[in-house]
Amino acid sequence: MNTPRTKFYRDKINGKIMGVCAGIADYTGVDVLWVRLGAVALTLMGIGIIPLLYLGLGMFTSRKPAHLYYNDRQEQRFWQGVRQSPARTAREVRAQFRELDRRLADIELHYVSSNARLSDEIERLR
Repeated sequence: MNTPRTKFYRDKINGKIMGVCAGIADYTGVDVLWVRLGAVALTLMGIGIIPLLYLGLGMFTSRKPAHLYYNDRQEQRFWQGVRQSPARTAREVRAQFRELDRRLADIELHYVSSNARLSDEIERLR
């Protein structure tokens, strides 16, 4: 189960033909309808490489493993953000941890300041 979540996969469960457009939508975070409409529009405009590219991706891209399908929309958005900008995602996670640390410090200050015995115990542990 050590499959990378940041890799492009075909999405056969949400896909129509080979799952390429659904895979692109999952990878980028764009709605699958827009990806499909874009592929059809480019094909109709006479860009002949689109069907070849679609077939190539359909044949040579691996299928999305079952354990990578998301039960939670928030988790899906998180991993799409990781794929789009890993540095920004890391900054956001660090900011969330800093906020959590600040909130825990506030809770500790509240309980320690109102409980002298607990405050003394914490000081002895340091």
